[in-house]
Amino acid sequence: MDFSGLSQEVREWLERNGWFPGRDIGSAEADELIDVRVRDAERQGNPLVPIDAAVRVIRTFGLLTLQYPRAGDLALEMNPNVGYDGDAGLISELGTNLGQRLFPVGYESEDYGPVLVDELGRFFHLHHTGAYFWGFNEQDAFAHFMSGAQALDAEDFFV
Repeated sequence: MDFSGLSQEVREWLERNGWFPGRDIGSAEADELIDVRVRDAERQGNPLVPIDAAVRVIRTFGLLTLQYPRAGDLALEMNPNVGYDGDAGLISELGTNLGQRLFPVGYESEDYGPVLVDELGRFFHLHHTGAYFWGFNEQDAFAHFMSGAQALDAEDFFV
């Protein structure tokens, strides 16, 4: 990943939360995280296929707890394994509507809604109120989370 696209604000926030340029949890640990999520999706009857963009995000940011800068109890947990029963079907449905496969890379700690990456590297959040677009890349997604701004409806990106 080219980290030159990260704003100074996002880079400093990531670094305060344990990230550093070149960070990589390694393929063995990433594969283990991914396999847990794949098995859970199969158990739910809606297989999820890991995609390159999501694997890259998991290797780079996996297992970090990215604290929301304005509230100590809210975080972006970069662990693809947390979700809720039935979320695999919702992820698959959202992917179909977007015309892109999606794979979880983390979750937002307040409601445990999965944060997803599609084949284009775009970020989406599956919230109990609907699906939302967080950005075209890591910079956009992290800046969005940090700001607390209202996200666009994922429907705006349906094919």
